[in-house]
Amino acid sequence: MSALIDSSVWIEYFRNGNNYEKVDFLIDENLVVINDLILAELVPFLKLKNNRKLVELLSSVNKLSIDVDWAQLIDFQYTCLKNGLNGVGIPDLIIAQNAVRHNCKIYSFDKHFLEMSRLLKFDVF
Repeated sequence: MSALIDSSVWIEYFRNGNNYEKVDFLIDENLVVINDLILAELVPFLKLKNNRKLVELLSSVNKLSIDVDWAQLIDFQYTCLKNGLNGVGIPDLIIAQNAVRHNCKIYSFDKHFLEMSRLLKFDVF
């Protein structure tokens, strides 16, 4: 099963090499996927740092298309709020929806993804 790697993991991977074995394994097994939302969070900063190599690397990762179902997104947010999971941003809900639609796991250091996974029925890595 593919892993949609969130920006929190990429940032630590590029900055400190944290969890490099897990990310390297996913890369080596061609299990890594990304989407335009995550790229939009990462690429501008990398361009500011003039890090073309990382921009090229991220751009070469298999990309999932994002087709936002706004009604489902509203239901996701309602479910989160109803269960006391406040403060989940729309970008993270879109990432969750993207993973559900493409049957991927999410690999993130943001703890709310684990809580969301129980409510919205997706897997986390």
